[in-house]
Amino acid sequence: MQSAASPQTEPNFNSDFYFQREIPENLAFLETLSWNFFWSWNYEAANLFRELDSQLWEKCEQNPRLLLREISELRLWQKAADADYVEKLNSTAEKFNDYLAAAPNSLGKITADHPAAYFCAEYGVHNSLPIYSGGLGILAGDHLKSASDLKVPLVAVGLIYRFGYFRQKIAHDGWQTETYLDSFDNQLALFPVLSENGERILIKVHIRGREVFAQAWLAHIGRIKLYLLDTNVEENAEVDRLITGHLYGGDTETRIVQEKILGIGGVRLLRQLQIEPSVYHLNEGHSAFLTLELAREFLQKNSDASFADAIAEVREKCVFTTHTPVAAGNDTFPPEQIEDCFDANLISALKISKEEFLALGRTNPDDANEWFGMTPLAIRMARSANGVSAKHGAVSRQLWLKMFPEETPVEDVPITHITNGVHAPTWIAPPFQTLYEKQIGKNWQEILKDEAAWRTAIEKIPDAEIWRTHRILKHLLVAFIRHRTFSSETGLRETINEHQDTQQLFSPDVLTIGFARRVAAYKRWNLILSDVERLLKLVGDAEKPVQFVFAGKAHPQDKTAKALLQKLMTLNASPEWQRRAVFVEDYDQEVARYLVQGVDVWLNVPIRPMEASGTSGQKAAMNGGLNFSILDGWWIEGYNGTNGFSIGAADDADDADEALIDAQDAESLYQTLETEIVPAYYQTDENGLPNEWIRRMKDSLTTLTHQFSSDRMVKDYIEKIYLSENLVSDK
Repeated sequence: MQSAASPQTEPNFNSDFYFQREIPENLAFLETLSWNFFWSWNYEAANLFRELDSQLWEKCEQNPRLLLREISELRLWQKAADADYVEKLNSTAEKFNDYLAAAPNSLGKITADHPAAYFCAEYGVHNSLPIYSGGLGILAGDHLKSASDLKVPLVAVGLIYRFGYFRQKIAHDGWQTETYLDSFDNQLALFPVLSENGERILIKVHIRGREVFAQAWLAHIGRIKLYLLDTNVEENAEVDRLITGHLYGGDTETRIVQEKILGIGGVRLLRQLQIEPSVYHLNEGHSAFLTLELAREFLQKNSDASFADAIAEVREKCVFTTHTPVAAGNDTFPPEQIEDCFDANLISALKISKEEFLALGRTNPDDANEWFGMTPLAIRMARSANGVSAKHGAVSRQLWLKMFPEETPVEDVPITHITNGVHAPTWIAPPFQTLYEKQIGKNWQEILKDEAAWRTAIEKIPDAEIWRTHRILKHLLVAFIRHRTFSSETGLRETINEHQDTQQLFSPDVLTIGFARRVAAYKRWNLILSDVERLLKLVGDAEKPVQFVFAGKAHPQDKTAKALLQKLMTLNASPEWQRRAVFVEDYDQEVARYLVQGVDVWLNVPIRPMEASGTSGQKAAMNGGLNFSILDGWWIEGYNGTNGFSIGAADDADDADEALIDAQDAESLYQTLETEIVPAYYQTDENGLPNEWIRRMKDSLTTLTHQFSSDRMVKDYIEKIYLSENLVSDK
C-alpha cells in the first residue's frame, strides 16, 4: 500500500475493486463470502479465511479480498483437497444463503419499500474497511450488524475516505507520528453503484460556486446495504477530489463540504436509487444538511408552500442522535464559511433569507455573531432527539435548554435517550461463543434476547469453565502483546511500545488492566500517573503484581495530547514497569478485540459528565472482563455494586475545582485497586480458582451482556424513536 505523510493528489481513479483469480470450483464460495462483511461477525466464516494461510491472513490485516488475491495456487488446491475444510465451507455457505434469503420484517411504516435510512460520517464495520476513527464509527457498524440480524429494513449512507484515518507510529522518543495509506491501492469489498443501463451513478452538489460530482460504492453488511459517496472522480477539480480524502482531516471548510456531500448528496443518491425512506436517522450532526435537501425537495413539489410548511414535513421524517456532551464538541462553522460553501440559489429555493438560513444553525437565532452549528440545525429539523445514555440525555437537555422558550423547565426539553450497545457476535470472543454453544446451546444468541433466560443459562455454567475460557483469551492477549511490541531497533532506550526482548514481557498469571481510548484531556490518561510511587508499588509487588496495557491515538493537531502520550511512553522508572506496562500502537478494531477479550479489568476515568456513553467497557463485560470506571455514561446504568468496580462519586464535576476532583478520583482509583481489586483477584481456593472474582465475572456476564447489546439498542430505536408519533423527554 502507498504511504503518505500528507494529502496525496496523484490521480487514483477506481472503476471497481475486481481482480481475476482462478479458485478451485469447490472453494468458489470463498469469493462470494469475501464480498459480504457477514464473515466479520461469524467466527466460523472468518476461520475459513484464516485457515487458508494464518500468517498471510495477518499480513493482509484480515482482509479476505486481499488474501484471495495473494494466496498461492498450491495452498488453494491443498485446501480444495481437504475434505474437512470443504465440509466446513459448505456448512457455512448453507448458513450464509439461508441468512440472506430471509425476508425483511415489516415494522409499521418501516418496510422493504420504505426502509429506515441511517446517515453517519463513519462506519466501523471491520478494519479492512478503514472509514472510522473511533467510538462513533464502531457504534454505527454495530447498529448495521444488529439491523441485519434482526431483519430490519434499513439502508445506510456514508462517505468513503481514500486515505481514511491516520495510522499511528510512536517514535523512539515517544512522540506520535502519523502516516496515511491510500486505501484505493488495496482490495476493498466494495461494488460500484451502477444505474439500470450499467453506467456509473453520479450525483452532484453545488459547492464553492461549482458543481461537485460524487460516485457511490456499495458494501454489503449482511442483509444491509451501505452506500458510500466518493468525490475522487475525474469530473472534479483536484481540490474537490480530496473532499472525501481524509476522515476528520483538513480545516473547517473541508468539514462543511464533506457534510454537504454526506447530507445533501446522500439524499440525492437515494433518489437516483429510487429509495424512498420512511425515516431518516441522523447519527450525530454531520449529516444534518440532509434536512435542507428534504425541505428543498418539498418546496419544489409544493410551490405554494412556505419554509414553515417544509419544516413540518421534514420533521415528521427525521430523527437525530447526539453523541457529544459538551457544546465545544459539536461541529460549528463561521457564518462566512457557510455562505462561501452554500449558494444563493439553495437559500432562495428554501424561500428564506440569508439571515434566516444562518439562524437555523444558532442556539440563539438572533445572535448574528454565533457560529453555525450542526446540532442546533438537527434539533430544529428533526421530530426527535436523543442522547446515548440516560445521563447523557439529562446532560443534553441542560446543554440545549437555551434553544427553547425561557419558561421551559429543563425536564421538558424534548431530548430523550437510547443507551448505546455493542454487537455481541462481533465482540464476544470465539472461545466464549464455543463455550455457550456447548453449555447453553447453538441458539444461545436467541436466549441472550431474554434477560431472565440468559441469567439462568450463565449461572449454570461451571466456574471452572468460565475461568478456563478467560485464561485462554488472556494467554492469547499476552502472545499478541509480545508479538506487537517486538522491535529489532529501539533507539537509545526502550519505551513501553517497543522491546528487543519480549519473552519476559507480561504474564498470564498477573492481574491485567486495559486502558484504551482516544488520547484527549477529558479522558484523563494522566490520572493513573498522578502517584508514580504508588503505581510502581502495585506493579512491582512480588506476590500480587499488576500489569497495564495501553492503546489509543491522539489527534494529529493536538500537541497537548501527544505530549501526554509521550510522558507515558518515556516513563522509565523501574525494570518492573518496563516488564509490566505496554503500549500497543495503532489502536483499531483488531487490537481492540485482543484487549477487550483478554484483560481482567477495563479502566475508564473520564471527567464527569463528559462520557456520553462509552462502549469499549461493554465489549469487555461481554467477555467476562470487570469494568473499573468513573460513574458516567453507560456505567451508571450498568453498575450494580458487584459486577465491577466504581471510581469516585457519581456527582458531576462541572462547577468543582478540577485539581481537587482529579485528586479525589486518583485516590479512589488507587484505594480500590489496593483494597478491593488486587485482593479479590489473587484470592484462590484449593483448586486455584479465584471464586470471588469468577462470581463477579458471571455477574457481569449476566447483567450486562443482554442490557448493552446493540440488538436491544436497535429495538429501542425502532419502538421508541422510528415508530413513535409523540416523543417526550425522559421523566
